[in-house]
Amino acid sequence: MSRWDSWDESRARVRPNKKGSRPRTKEKPEHADAELGRIVQVDRGRYTAALVDSGQVVTAVRAKALRRTPVVPGDVVALVGDTSGEEGTLARLVRIEERSTLLRRSADDSDDAERVVVANTDQLLIVVAAADPAPRTGFIDRALVAAYDADIVPILLITKADLAEDPEDPAGLVSHYAELSLTTVISGHAGTEVGGGADAERTPGSAPGSTRDPVLDPAAVARLRSLLAGHVTAMIGHSGVGKSTMVNALTGADRATGGVNAVTGRGRHTSSSAVALTLEPSEDPTSPLGDQDAQESWIVDTPGIRSFGLAHVDPDDVLAAFEDLVEGSVDCEPGCAHASPEGGCALDAWVQAGHAGAHGPARLASLRGLLASLAGSAEEQEEKRLGLSP
Repeated sequence: MSRWDSWDESRARVRPNKKGSRPRTKEKPEHADAELGRIVQVDRGRYTAALVDSGQVVTAVRAKALRRTPVVPGDVVALVGDTSGEEGTLARLVRIEERSTLLRRSADDSDDAERVVVANTDQLLIVVAAADPAPRTGFIDRALVAAYDADIVPILLITKADLAEDPEDPAGLVSHYAELSLTTVISGHAGTEVGGGADAERTPGSAPGSTRDPVLDPAAVARLRSLLAGHVTAMIGHSGVGKSTMVNALTGADRATGGVNAVTGRGRHTSSSAVALTLEPSEDPTSPLGDQDAQESWIVDTPGIRSFGLAHVDPDDVLAAFEDLVEGSVDCEPGCAHASPEGGCALDAWVQAGHAGAHGPARLASLRGLLASLAGSAEEQEEKRLGLSP
């Protein structure tokens, strides 16, 4: 008999686990009584949500189980606790409902850390200015690729058309994308402004001393309102292109607006976080956008984007965003990288035959630039994985 057999552990005192002494379980509470809400803003660990049933705006904190799960504007979440929305109250966010769509981007094409922009949108409003700042077709093409990859319908909004030489085709953007089934809205200033203080900083296109947004073309605002009715739309674009100005016209909000740096030609950041807002009901009695429809129509205003990386997009899916070229790829060699005719690419012949329109060569160059950038980023990531590069 071992001397250890005579020991009695009945008096042993088990030191409690400082991380919690409660037994663990794999069973998670169902929270059957939770209320659904749509996230409208995220700010330093506080989540502002509008309840789906009542529209009541509440502030919530994320449950510990979701601490590693990103929550973004547009997310439909389950809320428990105090959902009264009264000042000083906090609800608890316990579940993220299944997302229908997810718009993502990366800092650049070599950054494998993707950033979620917005969730559950079915439309993407790509905003560019005809001038001040100058439009970039490369950004539009990247946004189109991201939209098609996320199964979101893109819409192109061209602002400041009154600054263009040809207001019917500002900066040649309408003709550039004429071969695509891309809905395009052209907006400009109506020529009258709403007054403000004499010492206030004015926005481009506004009268001296104006602190309010310049009045936009009512026809453009009405058309855009009809396109957004009944949808959840994300709005993206560079700083200074007029996103917040249009949001204010559509929603009746008072989002801060800014101008363009005279030295760099780039816009100044005025929106620091994404915010989801409902459209303002139309005052026109013949308009289909009534109070109920307006409450179900959301637009998400996002901060100005400096870069739109596509590291999360498979290079084979990029061509789908180039509707004017995709049909020509039928004659390409199997496994074609669409780099050059020498590699068996038939897109050059398709463009030369005029099937892609007058801007076909520029569109093909844009496609190949994107593919080359993504191919380079893939090679860099593989070298890092193998330890061949720092």
